Formats: sequence, C-alpha cells, structure tokens
Amino acid sequence: MEITMAASVILGLLLVLLFIIPRFTKPSQSKADTLHNNSKNISKEPRRYTKAEISLHNKRTDCWVIIKDKVYDVTSYVEEHPGGDAILTHAGDDSTEGFFGPQHGTRVFDIIEDFCIGELER
Repeated sequence: MEITMAASVILGLLLVLLFIIPRFTKPSQSKADTLHNNSKNISKEPRRYTKAEISLHNKRTDCWVIIKDKVYDVTSYVEEHPGGDAILTHAGDDSTEGFFGPQHGTRVFDIIEDFCIGELER
C-alpha cells in the first residue's frame, strides 16, 4: 500500500514537472529588448516620395494620392470608394482639396492613416 502511494506521488511530481519545466526553458524577450525594439520603430523616418514618383501611380490598379503632404496608397480602397471613380480624379497627384470636401463624412478621417506610406519630398 505504501509503495503504491509513494509511486503515485512520484508519478504526480513527474507530471507536474513536465508542465512546469518547459515554461522556464522557453526563450523570452527581456523588457530591455522590448523597449529597444519599440524605440527603433518609433524613431524610424517616414519614407519620402517625389511628385514624379507619385505621378506614376495613377490608375485603378495602382493608385497613390497626396493629402496634406502625406502619401497614401489607396489602391485597395478604390473599388470600395463610395464615390465610385471620383477617387481616381487625382490619382498620382494632390487630392487634398477633394479629400476635405463636403462629401466626406468623419469616417474617412479615421481610416485614411491606414493607407499612409510616407511623405511628400519638398
């Protein structure tokens, strides 16, 4: 009886160790490494594009626009644009005036940054 109980305790301890030891042996990123990596992302300079570069992206399947000196790749949004092909009016060019027109609701201001790829080079 005592042998069976001792064997059960030992078996239980072995099972517990099987679940605990892997948690301690997994490599993990230290807080210092995390802070260092995050600071690299924060200080990263935005990509700069010339007007000539942007002007090459002027069609439905490759559509970039400039809004307030920022460059946006809106290609994936062209087909969803509620105003239809109006988004293509200034494809490859400055769309600031049209973007801030009365036809746009506040939702557009929330989603535009998802398309930002850089800044206009001056």
